[in-house]
Amino acid sequence: MINFDRFKDGKRKVITMSYDDAKYQDRKLVDIFNKYGIRGTFHVNGGLLGKLDRIEKSEVKSLYENHEVSAHGLTHQSLSVTPPVHFVTEIIEDKKILEDLVGYPIRGMSYPNGLYNDVVLKTLPSLGIEYARVMETHKTFVFPENYLAWHGTCRHNENLLSHAERFMNLEYKSGRQHLLYVWGHSYEFDNENNWHLIEDFCRMVSHADDVWYATHIEIVDYMNALQNLIFSTNLKMVQNNAATDVWICVDDVVVKIPAGQLVHL
Repeated sequence: MINFDRFKDGKRKVITMSYDDAKYQDRKLVDIFNKYGIRGTFHVNGGLLGKLDRIEKSEVKSLYENHEVSAHGLTHQSLSVTPPVHFVTEIIEDKKILEDLVGYPIRGMSYPNGLYNDVVLKTLPSLGIEYARVMETHKTFVFPENYLAWHGTCRHNENLLSHAERFMNLEYKSGRQHLLYVWGHSYEFDNENNWHLIEDFCRMVSHADDVWYATHIEIVDYMNALQNLIFSTNLKMVQNNAATDVWICVDDVVVKIPAGQLVHL
């Protein structure tokens, strides 16, 4: 029996974090993440960097090193209430600025103010956007049916430690993958005077043997590679044409399928 129920290095679960707006409080949040080995994606408005309480352009690359920088609209314009020509400009110009700053393609985003519609959804792939986070949460540990309408598990102010405890205590069941996806804004920790909350969370979930700590695009690439494996009819061979290593279970044995290779099972 073959099951797609493993992540990088054969791990059973994955955790990712998602934070918007690139306010100066991201500096403290990134320090906490790095301290505990937690990784995530930071959605940045390229046109607002250096203004008011936003971080400077010059620190984007170094601050978010080992994490992912993603788009959030050039000026944080709600995409569903503006003409298509405008929302396309908001995304493209944001991507251009951010790509120049970080030195890699920007492939994802979160919707400014959480607003989108069918026109936005249909347009995003042509703009090079492969995932987009919405504001709604579903309190479960499942993967989205559509990565362009990616629901998180919870905001960090929605019983975060309770969700984390439940996630860490999940028992392994063959054929299932589990994702804990937390999102928010770093300035909320200042507003609510509860930086201890995110530190307690990171301490609780860090350095677990069965958890992969990943950015959003790493998860998307991994899941795409997993779903695009090519099997022989008798299931004794599998070809991985992706640039990403993947792991599967074959009769309850974890097997690595290296990128670009044919593996005999």
